[in-house]
Amino acid sequence: MAAAAIVLPLGIGMAGAAMAADMPTVTLMVGGIDKQIYLPYQLAQSLGMYEKYGVHVELSTEQNGGVGAEDAVVSGQVNMAGAWYVHTIDFQTKGKDIIGIIQLSVAPGERIMCAKGTNITSPADWKGQAVGVTDLGSGTDDLVSYVSARAGLAPTDYTKIAAGAGQTMIAALKFGKAVCGITSQPTVNAIQKLDVGYPAIDLSTGAGVTKWLGGDFPAANVLVSRAWADAHPTETQGVVNALVATLNWMKTHTAADVANVMPKDFVSNQLSSQDEYIAALQQDWGQFNLDGLGMMPENGPQTVLDIEKAAGKISGNVDLPATFTDQYVQAALKLEGLN
Repeated sequence: MAAAAIVLPLGIGMAGAAMAADMPTVTLMVGGIDKQIYLPYQLAQSLGMYEKYGVHVELSTEQNGGVGAEDAVVSGQVNMAGAWYVHTIDFQTKGKDIIGIIQLSVAPGERIMCAKGTNITSPADWKGQAVGVTDLGSGTDDLVSYVSARAGLAPTDYTKIAAGAGQTMIAALKFGKAVCGITSQPTVNAIQKLDVGYPAIDLSTGAGVTKWLGGDFPAANVLVSRAWADAHPTETQGVVNALVATLNWMKTHTAADVANVMPKDFVSNQLSSQDEYIAALQQDWGQFNLDGLGMMPENGPQTVLDIEKAAGKISGNVDLPATFTDQYVQAALKLEGLN
């Protein structure tokens, strides 16, 4: 998914801009910066956390049809990616040493929305139909493959199409290109508000994740080449410090507080009003790794690996401990007196 225009830091001002110019710069592409599942990256920017911890972070986002954030890291287009942890496993099988350095969420934050009137309640019900995913080969593609397999469907029993998010996902459901589609907020809210579809399978938080996936699913992370992180320890630690501080800030603030500091076009747009944004964020608040403050959940990597194997993406051995590190989070927690 191709890089869009750079999202500039908010609320820094002239003095802050001058200060940022004296800091090391890190480029970080997010897999959909206005999606609530990827909220912490921009929230850290809006709160001034990156500059507080000594790094100037240039955020960008990906768009449908181009280079994904995780691939942009591998190619060297950006230094870091805000993307799902699962990609580190996929890259290891391809000989690429990409690691996750802070686990921001413990659930996908996704829902499988099904078109109005279909009455679908289980993956078994979409046999012979098309299901929309963000992009073919994406993490949402894997999730659909996994829940389908657990429901007894073979890959040939249904089809998947790349439906993106926002208006493209809405159109896929509305015009019959897909009977269901996996997506997150604010697209979920828009689908319901427009009466195009309903949530059939909840992978957003808690009980739904356990029911459909079998345990914690570490999703949003910061991915980086191990070689780059080793060569840039100050920048790497600074980004993690900022994000740990952001998660800790979230523990004592509300969804409304978040909405008040985020870019206005993130929280009020054609997909949702600010009130709807806040309600959706509050509902899915449990997806964020606020208890762990960025630490990888103990059984999370194995859950993800099991899903990848069931989805037919991986058949060989994987060295799971080599796909992530908690060292930067541990250092950040010590710095903040939170360990």
